[in-house]
Amino acid sequence: MSNPSPTKLTPTPGQTVGPFFGYALPYAKDRELLAPGSPGSIRLQGTVYDGAGHPIPDAILEIWQADSEGKVPQHTGSLVRDGYTFTGFGRSAVGNTGVFTFTTVNPGPTEEGAAAFISVAVFARGLMNRLFTRIYLPENEEALAKDPLLSSLDPERRKTLIARRDADGGLTWDIRLQGEGETVFLDFQ
Repeated sequence: MSNPSPTKLTPTPGQTVGPFFGYALPYAKDRELLAPGSPGSIRLQGTVYDGAGHPIPDAILEIWQADSEGKVPQHTGSLVRDGYTFTGFGRSAVGNTGVFTFTTVNPGPTEEGAAAFISVAVFARGLMNRLFTRIYLPENEEALAKDPLLSSLDPERRKTLIARRDADGGLTWDIRLQGEGETVFLDFQ
């Protein structure tokens, strides 16, 4: 039997997710997309700041990324880490100082000539809906200049999406939720 006049459903409104992160979201090795010290592994780190420039002590970040060859992983096992399988997904709660860290790899570009990036979702107390953004690798300036998202932004805003390369080969990237130097966030319909 079909419904001749379908009812339009209204989405449930967003609501803040904190401060109960420690109850259900973290899991063993959630921030290790591969084992620390594995060949090709790097540390991705940074701090989450509020609009006044103070670190936020109760946020969670989730990342999704391609592997070092630019292939989007199709493996299961993101919630049960085996230390060998790269699934491309990680979750990190920030500490009391607002600092997050992941063990991952430098993602490769998913298309020839494209800029390599890591997708990010931010959850924090006071945010009614999670925020989406990207972390771009700093090296390939030609690919960064051609990236559709980056090229649509003012140069000062563009800088908020590009990580800094650390001396040890890792990446540092900070998130500013509001105010001066606010990170560019994406809107998905």
